[in-house]
Amino acid sequence: MSETTSLSGTNDMDPTTLLDLYQISDEDLGCIKEAGEIVDRHLNDVVATWYGWLKTQVEFEQFFSDPEVLRRTQALQLEYWQQFLQGRVDADYVAHRQRLGQTHARIGLSLSTYLAGADRFLGVITDLMAREMTSQERLSARQAMGKLMSLDVAVVVETYTRIEKETIRAQSRSLMEMSTPVTEIWTGILLLPLVGIIDSKRAQDIMNAVLAKISESHARMFILDISGVGVVDTAVANHLVKITKATRLMGCESTISGVSPAIAQTIVELGIDVGTVKTTATMRDALADAFRNLGVQVTELRKDHAR
Repeated sequence: MSETTSLSGTNDMDPTTLLDLYQISDEDLGCIKEAGEIVDRHLNDVVATWYGWLKTQVEFEQFFSDPEVLRRTQALQLEYWQQFLQGRVDADYVAHRQRLGQTHARIGLSLSTYLAGADRFLGVITDLMAREMTSQERLSARQAMGKLMSLDVAVVVETYTRIEKETIRAQSRSLMEMSTPVTEIWTGILLLPLVGIIDSKRAQDIMNAVLAKISESHARMFILDISGVGVVDTAVANHLVKITKATRLMGCESTISGVSPAIAQTIVELGIDVGTVKTTATMRDALADAFRNLGVQVTELRKDHAR
């Protein structure tokens, strides 16, 4: 199996798959277990030494200054390394590493701290093994631990990255919903003011939001205001035309408002065929046209009449 194999799939988190991927043999696991029997007697001291190093790191005060949080974290750290030194990789082992990745992602503890900490811990264990094992035994155990640590890191990092991506996607969806506020400003009239850049993904999201709102409100008129759109090129114009055509299929007539002289000139120079799409220079004009089409008479109240 290639070492570049993705760990994103469920099957790739299978313990057997992971052991094969990182070439961890039964002999390697046996070396780790033997070393673990030596290290386990001193593990509390090893953890204490490691936390002495952690206190020198910038993130210590941010995440571990609370004595109760520190106590719980030290207990979890002890459990982590006890499991590591047992030399047994099964479903529970992998699940424990996944939970670690989830925890790091949710509290915002950086991967660099985890990676540096893992390397530091192995260094402390190696120093301990040097006092009680032959050089060959120590070398074999250190190599085996390095392989298993690579497996651990892969599971933690993949889980961390997946949660980060899910968070970013959720934030993007929220921003997209905020950036496409289809509003019923009058019975039967929808308005969507666009701001910023329109790409294929955003255009599709806009179309989905508009069509869903039309279906929900049974609107007959839709105003798409583009006065806040930064650039209108061939791609953007085509997206806008598709949106208006889709609304027409649902029985809702569309008007694109906010067409500035510069945008109009660009459309002409690019030779873009807007077909039968209705356009206006201002949102006011588009709204007045929508009222006329709906048979709504709007009377402007003069200031002197308002007194």
